[in-house]
Amino acid sequence: MLLIYSLSYVSLIIMKIKTFSFLAILLVSNLAFAQEKPVKMSNSGICHAPNTTYYEQTKKFTPYKTLDECLKAGGRMSKR
Repeated sequence: MLLIYSLSYVSLIIMKIKTFSFLAILLVSNLAFAQEKPVKMSNSGICHAPNTTYYEQTKKFTPYKTLDECLKAGGRMSKR
């Protein structure tokens, strides 16, 4: 009887370890994909959000997490 109880306990521990490992992998993979492109403030002070006209062409910039942060730092929206 004690042997059956021990095997059940070991099985339960293994199941919990597998569940924890799965959740840890899921969390890490979500964090990797959660990173978004930064909003770029060019040297001329124009804020370029991803998917805007000159976003990919802007090479010298200061990155910001959001467009609002870029604007509050003194940037402005493009006229185009």
